Amino acid sequence: MDLRIVWRTLVQEPAYTLTAILSLAIGLAASLLLLAFVRYSAEYDAHVPEADNVYVIRHRFNVDPKSPLYDLAPMFLREAASKLPGVTDATLYIPAREEMLPVAVRVDRNIMRVRALTVLPNFASLLGIHALHGDLQAALTKPDNIVLTEAAALRFFGTTDVVGRVLHAEGKPQQVGAVVPTPPSNTTIPFEILFSVNSEFSAEVRREMLTGESGWMGKQLLRVRPGTSIPALTDALQQVVDRAPSMQHFAPEVMARLGQRKTVEIVLEPLRGAYFSPQLQNNPIALTGDRGNPLLVGALALLAMLILALAAINYVNLTTVRVLRRQRELAMRKVLGAGVPQIVLQFVLESLLVALLATTLGLLLAWLALPIFSQLVGRQLEQVFSPANLTAAYGIGVLLGVTTAIYPAMVALRVHPVQALATRPGTESTGSMRLRRALTVVQVAVAMGLVGVSIAIACQTRYAMTSSPGFDPAPLLIVEMPERVRDSVNARGLYAALAAQPGVAGVAISEDPVGRLDWSWTRDLQRPGGQSAQMDMKSVSTNFFEQLRVKPVAGRLFQHGVDQEDNKIPVVINALAARALGFATPEAAVGETVLFTGFDNKTIRKTIIGIAPELRFRSLREAPQATAYELWTAGGALTVRVEGSMVDIEQKVRELWPRYFPESLLRMRHADEVLAVNYAEDERLAGLLAASAGVALLISAFGTYALCATTVQRRAREIVLRKLHGARSGDVGLLILRETGVLTLSAALISLPPAAIAIQRYLSGYVEHAPIGYWTLALALLLTLAIALLAATRHTWSAMRLSPAEALRA
Repeated sequence: MDLRIVWRTLVQEPAYTLTAILSLAIGLAASLLLLAFVRYSAEYDAHVPEADNVYVIRHRFNVDPKSPLYDLAPMFLREAASKLPGVTDATLYIPAREEMLPVAVRVDRNIMRVRALTVLPNFASLLGIHALHGDLQAALTKPDNIVLTEAAALRFFGTTDVVGRVLHAEGKPQQVGAVVPTPPSNTTIPFEILFSVNSEFSAEVRREMLTGESGWMGKQLLRVRPGTSIPALTDALQQVVDRAPSMQHFAPEVMARLGQRKTVEIVLEPLRGAYFSPQLQNNPIALTGDRGNPLLVGALALLAMLILALAAINYVNLTTVRVLRRQRELAMRKVLGAGVPQIVLQFVLESLLVALLATTLGLLLAWLALPIFSQLVGRQLEQVFSPANLTAAYGIGVLLGVTTAIYPAMVALRVHPVQALATRPGTESTGSMRLRRALTVVQVAVAMGLVGVSIAIACQTRYAMTSSPGFDPAPLLIVEMPERVRDSVNARGLYAALAAQPGVAGVAISEDPVGRLDWSWTRDLQRPGGQSAQMDMKSVSTNFFEQLRVKPVAGRLFQHGVDQEDNKIPVVINALAARALGFATPEAAVGETVLFTGFDNKTIRKTIIGIAPELRFRSLREAPQATAYELWTAGGALTVRVEGSMVDIEQKVRELWPRYFPESLLRMRHADEVLAVNYAEDERLAGLLAASAGVALLISAFGTYALCATTVQRRAREIVLRKLHGARSGDVGLLILRETGVLTLSAALISLPPAAIAIQRYLSGYVEHAPIGYWTLALALLLTLAIALLAATRHTWSAMRLSPAEALRA
């Protein structure tokens, strides 16, 4: 069949054609974005040559019974691993400094924050990194050289021809020795600068990275020969750790609690699977970086296919309605000699043309929505429109065009020429009508379920973000310094300058602001001759609780002017810690002595001076923990209590910062923003589900629209006969709306029970829930019903105005 005939056929009915293309394009746009993200996630670290043979060494510190995996391992394992059978190369790297305080570089007068790694010389060869400019191996050996990525070179100097240029990292001059390709955004080892282990910038960690003699932790990679036994390799590394003296220096009570478990448990995981390790936890050395939940990514892939199926169902419904209106045309073609191949080819070509036009429009819509979508998933998706993805998109379009042509073609083949020419057009078999109604019910059910789940997740996320952390965060400003107050003249200077500003009620020192656990560490406290308990340790200044304006549960809290900074004797615990230590009541713990083992394994006698209220350092996904507070000003986080204008104090911080840290970037945020970071992933998930629910609702509205059009066409004579027998226009309108309402309620019976189960499973991940009841599902039902009725409005109005003469004459 000539494609021009197919085109003219579509142009003759512009309303149908535009509706079909637009509904299919919306579904394709949403599906293509979701599938591109799924592919992006599945290809993490795929750029590494022979990535399937590269493994990451991780460890679990079993001193804590609930210890997660850490993306680190003792550095001495590198040399031991390089000698094991099957290992062809072993390297290690660490962030150039703690990742919560990233490196700042200065180029001329511009200061920029960068992601930098300190690496061994073989780091580049193991990962297959090559030089675009300069000598890479020399740059990773010389003490005054650094390696830049192309993107970093362009950001710093505006060109990639930068070998020999100088920048200052934290005030230290560094010469660019080589430029390498920029790692793709879907890598678990992102960097902009590589420092050599021999660099002056790496002086503090050089000996440990080369020898591992003190048992410090670092990130480690192994390249193994294909077929190497990973369990055997893991056992061999575990034996090295078990024999290491640096891994055995723990207090007796800790060793007793371990029992038969290893102090440090070694785990080997493939680099290609590193992205899907959501159980990893942050630590002071390195953040976990972007990680994906395999269940969530799988659910997004399923959601993409579901949306695509809904769009296809919608198109099939629209095409079937059109076939019913074209029964006489099809009958005449059969009478004139058109056979099965010609009829089938006509519908395949029509569907292919519509699908390809919809794919093109869908790609345009996806391109327009990409910035918002990237923000929702929290990833840089610059590779979404790669040639491979565009080819796959049009492949999906072709497959969709062929599959959606099957049912309309079957309906067309069942058209009997004699019956079609003898009766009015638009008749449809009962089975066909029931099938299309069932498909529309499925569309509406999916949309309703997605709406209900997205409302519940949004409500829980909002509840978590606004729940009280145990104090009012509104007047608090957090300033994080690159150096610790106790050990830095500059840090002490900024601390004193801020405390002296008008409008500042006080400035407290801590390792982490409330709401974050980058510097989380635990210790055992023990009652003399009694039981011990493991608890989170928080190092704070004497005025920490005063700036938060919290009151003691019992006894007293630390007080400025009463307690002495860095005094090792007094300790404040929370009520959970008091119970864990065996005290009958919080009041009973006040004044009692507990034993504390420091990092040097020396025992310190501490006195409990008071019981603090629960402060939420953790998110609502984690139960509150037993916590002890000690006086220690080694932290670098300042909690500034503002009594005047917050804007004025922020401006004053910006003015003071360059006087004390001219080579570092300011990190300042409101206290409630620190708390909100814990729920960033939930917020993105809520937004993603809301967008998907909106697309599903729109597609279901198109489906309802098509079904109502068929209903009015099929029942035209019944409607006019009702009018002739005295039915009013309102009665006719209610007849159509009643069918729409029944359809929506049928969808509710299908979708709401699974949605309720999904909501409960999501909420089970929280220890505190928002007051989410069945009202979220009721709201989803009402919203879906309203949109369905709106979609039915045009055809309801047409039915109310249907002329008896025209209907009976048709």
